[in-house]
Amino acid sequence: MRIATWNLNSVKRRVDHLTRWLAATEPDVLCIQETKCKGEDFPELPGLGYEVAAIGDGAWNGVAILSRVGLQEVTPQLVEPPTWEGKLEPRAIGATCGGLRIWSLYIPNGRTPEHEHYQYKLQWLAALAQTSKVEQRQHAHLALLGDFNVAPSDADVYDRAAFEGSTHVTAPERAGLTDLEATGLQEIPPRPLKYDHAFTFWDYRQLAFPKNRGMRIDLAYATPAVAASVTDAYSDRNARKGKGTSDHAPVVIDLDLPQDSALE
Repeated sequence: MRIATWNLNSVKRRVDHLTRWLAATEPDVLCIQETKCKGEDFPELPGLGYEVAAIGDGAWNGVAILSRVGLQEVTPQLVEPPTWEGKLEPRAIGATCGGLRIWSLYIPNGRTPEHEHYQYKLQWLAALAQTSKVEQRQHAHLALLGDFNVAPSDADVYDRAAFEGSTHVTAPERAGLTDLEATGLQEIPPRPLKYDHAFTFWDYRQLAFPKNRGMRIDLAYATPAVAASVTDAYSDRNARKGKGTSDHAPVVIDLDLPQDSALE
């Protein structure tokens, strides 16, 4: 089974990029973030064989799961998710696809460490850890994929000094990832297609992509049963090339799950 995650930064603007990439890469399941459209307005992908589960508010955020191996038990939110300004944002969706329980996640940015949005981000990470615990009671084959907006270590940014005083690299955010792993998950680190680090995000500004001034913030966590089945994982830097692309690259993971991995 091939699974992947990609922050598309507007699915309608990049549907042609998405369609070409799906046809070339052929993931069985794709988790998408920042769809920026309502769930019912997610564009059709004729001829590719994918079912779609999507939630969104039409302006910001929005997540989706595309599957060609079945789409069942769709869950549109975390367990006890926090709210932002009194609203429940569309940032998480889970589904069972071909025997694998999978979540598409878009963790809040946090803005600045002094901002209330940063506390919201930490609360969201805590709710994700709680959701992981609940999910693992029912699903031995579980994977959490998405844009986490956290670089796990200093090696996951092009220059740690450039992020001094910023989000994405602070100790509390990274502690949120550690707490998630402590629920029984393992991170699946991708290999790079070029250079030494498998960055997944490059800002549109200041020639960040050609200069490889990136970050690794699109992450994948899985239960041991899933992690042990990984045969390859890579950051598809090539999908970031060209005009009109997302500022994120997809992360692609190949799994050799046992035939009896279907969930009860």
